[in-house]
Order: sequence, then C-alpha cells, then structure tokens
Amino acid sequence: MNERCISQECLNDTGFSYTLSLISGKYKMIILYTLMEFKVVRFNEMKKYIGSISYKTLSSTLKELEADQLVHREEYPQIPPKVEYSLTERGKSLMPLLDEMCDWGEKNRLLTT
Repeated sequence: MNERCISQECLNDTGFSYTLSLISGKYKMIILYTLMEFKVVRFNEMKKYIGSISYKTLSSTLKELEADQLVHREEYPQIPPKVEYSLTERGKSLMPLLDEMCDWGEKNRLLTT
C-alpha cells in the first residue's frame, strides 16, 4: 500500500481547495443557501432576507458567484429594472453539500442548548 507523504503534496492541488475557493467568503454560502431554499430571488429580497449584508457586498459577491458559474443572473428590460438570481446546474450540484451541512447543524445545534 502506498502511503501519502505530506512533504510531497500540496493543499492547493486538491479538490477540497478548489471547492473552498468557490464557496469561501463571509456570504457566499448564505447566498447559495438562500437560492437553494427559494429558487429564484430578486436582489432586494435577498438583501432583506440576509439582513446583515451591505448592498455593495451583496452585489460583488453575486458577481463572483456568477463568474464562477454557480449563480445565474436574469435581467429583464423593463422600468423599474428587474433582476432575478437563481442557481445554475453547477450551483445546484453543490446542494447535497449544503443539505448535509444543514442536517449536521440541526443535529448538533440541539446538543449545545
């Protein structure tokens, strides 16, 4: 059996590191969770739901998630402007991870109260 040696490996070359690079950040997981729960969400609805996030941070985080092809932005040509956000297929493929995190949180949250 070949044992792995840490001196010959690099964390940056792992799938874990790549996944973390896509979802790390104060609000990325919260935004993904919001879209998982509510499917299609408008910007102001998301801002109100999350509460503690600034408009600038929400906007820049959504742009990052869109650039990473996890979130789809749909803009409608009307006045006032209407923009909706939803998960892409790639974003939806992260949902089993989020579901597991939610399950773990529900089980362990009750142990600490």
